[in-house]
Amino acid sequence: MKTAEIRTRGWIAVCLAVALVTTVLPAGLRAADDEQERVAAAAQVLKEMVRAEDAGIPEELLKRAKAIAIVPHVVRGAFVVGGRWGKGVVATRDATGGWTHASFVDLSGASVGFQIGGDATDLIMVFIEEGGLKALLEDKVELGANVSAAAGPLGRSAEIGTNATLDSAIYAYSRSKGLFAGAALDGTVVKIDDSANEKAFGRRIEHQAVLTTPSPAIFKPFLDVVANATPRSAK
Repeated sequence: MKTAEIRTRGWIAVCLAVALVTTVLPAGLRAADDEQERVAAAAQVLKEMVRAEDAGIPEELLKRAKAIAIVPHVVRGAFVVGGRWGKGVVATRDATGGWTHASFVDLSGASVGFQIGGDATDLIMVFIEEGGLKALLEDKVELGANVSAAAGPLGRSAEIGTNATLDSAIYAYSRSKGLFAGAALDGTVVKIDDSANEKAFGRRIEHQAVLTTPSPAIFKPFLDVVANATPRSAK
């Protein structure tokens, strides 16, 4: 048998083996490394945020949360036209108040003006109204336009009275160079990341169904951190 033919058969065998392994692995485990890294980074950002006693998210706000989205390492840059870009993860509560569903999301935004420079930051968005989540699942959320957003209050023990009126659907936080602060994100667009979800779930999932479809294993590290970081919510 000629050397070239042996090599060809060897490559065919390798390709068949890879195809077989890919077929039998659960959908969540077939997701690309970048999606797994995104989940791990999002979980780490939330861990560090809730540990920051003087600059964390108030427990009362977390208790009211319907959903939490983390977008690690958002890149913001500008040269005449500014913008921000990032990829993250969102988790939602189920009917019992537990955290059982998740989805990948994209973040983008632009502003016009003479500006030169750039930086990177981590973003956390706490959804406290169903309207913000509904807009995300129907199409996209444009903060400050179709959904109200505000810089979130800081401090784990900061008091938000149980009868207080929180007049924004989403409260946002940022972390840059280790420091946490409330974030103003008007003009920022958040939407479901269909391509990443298709890799994770192993099939195309409609927006409206993605947060009611059982989440694959890739999301478990993030869901576990969210559950540990948040007080139990009333139904």
